[in-house]
Amino acid sequence: MANINLGRVVLGGIVAGVVVNVFEFILNGVVLAPQWPIIMDSINRPAFGTNSIIDFVVIGFALGLASVWTYAAIRPRFGAGVKTAVYAGLLIWVVGYVLADAMPTIMGVYPLGIAVIIVGVGLVEIIVATIAGAWVYKEA
Repeated sequence: MANINLGRVVLGGIVAGVVVNVFEFILNGVVLAPQWPIIMDSINRPAFGTNSIIDFVVIGFALGLASVWTYAAIRPRFGAGVKTAVYAGLLIWVVGYVLADAMPTIMGVYPLGIAVIIVGVGLVEIIVATIAGAWVYKEA
């Protein structure tokens, strides 16, 4: 088994992170933008500010990096290509989207309808991002 090419993981992670952040901007900054102030007000929290946006962008890049690292880690077993990137993306989706959004939904932080939209878009988002990042990844 070859070692993971960390330089290419970072490069692929940046590509994947850009894809995640574009999806997130469209979803949360455009489509759901009118609903977020209402949701935040309902839980007695301030609207998202600049620091929150920066934090979300960093999380987007972290998800991209995690997805490409996962792809690189499972690539020797599953082979290079789109199918393996989809597997890696699905793993990150379950852990980073489904489980992460389940708790605030269960606690009533935001409604089920919003969670379904976030998780549904997240599925497409992370698979596209992982495929894009995997395309950049090459073994050393």
